[in-house]
Amino acid sequence: MRFLHAADLHLDSPLRGLSRYHGAPEETLRGATRRALINLVDEALKLQVDFLLLAGDLYDGDWPDYNTGLFFTAQMARLNHAGIPVVAICGNHDAQSKITKGLRLPPNVRMLSVEKPETVTFEEIQVAVHGQGFKSPAVWDDLTTGYPNAHPGAFNIGLLHTGLEGRPGHASYAPCTLDGLKRLGYHYWALGHIHQREILCQDPYVVYPGNLQGRHARETGSKGATLVTVCDGVVETLQHLALDVVRWTQIEIDITALRSTEEVLRAAERALQEELEQLGGLTLAARILTTGHGPTHAELIGHREYWVNEMRNLGVQMGQESVWVEKVQFRSNAALDLEKVASQHDAFSSLLDGLRDLSSDEEQLRILGEELFSELERKLPLPWKNPETGGLSPASLVAVKEALGDVGHILATHLSECGENLR
Repeated sequence: MRFLHAADLHLDSPLRGLSRYHGAPEETLRGATRRALINLVDEALKLQVDFLLLAGDLYDGDWPDYNTGLFFTAQMARLNHAGIPVVAICGNHDAQSKITKGLRLPPNVRMLSVEKPETVTFEEIQVAVHGQGFKSPAVWDDLTTGYPNAHPGAFNIGLLHTGLEGRPGHASYAPCTLDGLKRLGYHYWALGHIHQREILCQDPYVVYPGNLQGRHARETGSKGATLVTVCDGVVETLQHLALDVVRWTQIEIDITALRSTEEVLRAAERALQEELEQLGGLTLAARILTTGHGPTHAELIGHREYWVNEMRNLGVQMGQESVWVEKVQFRSNAALDLEKVASQHDAFSSLLDGLRDLSSDEEQLRILGEELFSELERKLPLPWKNPETGGLSPASLVAVKEALGDVGHILATHLSECGENLR
């Protein structure tokens, strides 16, 4: 017996703000969640799985129009024609109270109740699937307390959208514990909500398959579904199936041994090419980070806009639909030893001490951010400052601290160069 476990399709996730990036493959990115669902259905048909499980967040929110629902039902109808059943639940993004539009689903699709746990049985293969969807976006109760005990003689599966006891970057919706899941005696827990694939336990198997398609720069790596093979009532194998269309990655360029900005650029080009060659036709969406320390750092941040766009230009020239450099961040440092400079007890060292003291005073940083950047933040479009789309609030502590670090290195480098010229 084989089944597919997928979650967090986020169908038609909007990916706002793409038009501001020249070279962004807008059509590919906007259609990525749909293409990934097509890939999932293609695999289910090719493998002739016994059933498909969808563990919540099928949609990213309320449908913008009926086309979203029509696309989903069309894909489910393909499975219906092949006799493949689907059991699904709704999660926090597509909770019952958020979805105001609806269409009748094909007869092979069973959406489980949001009122209480519900069980679907497949008698011919002796499988029982237990689950409950979200009635509202924020569910703070442990839904598993109402799940039934395992059905004797069946392979029991729990279908649940949950943050468990808390996961970084995700709200702890439908909180529960591994011990609580184990007590029910199920053989496999098909979870959703966390976008990174993870096997939390093997007895029983408790699995997050990750989302079907990465949607922004923090959702890196291969995305897809989990193929589960069961033999004599025991999970025999788990296999990750890569189904994404756009692969997000972060590329780090260590500038320590690089003597010029041209060498930095060539290193970035080589890294992009290596990543692209491994993808086998997928679109690469890359975030480039410089790390390490060296004299090229001052040039990079001193002419930030130029070098950011030169690195984006690499992607454009490799192929507009193949590589997209989503963002460039200079996380490197100047070669100059600021600690040594700060210990010299002169006017400049006093300035560096002041910058360092300010960086550690969160209350002053908050005031500084509000005074200098609050107006800018109000005028920025939401995607530019939304962490989920890779943005950053210019008035945030993180942004102000990063800016202060750059100020120290720029001043130190320029004053050092002035000193050398006066000698």
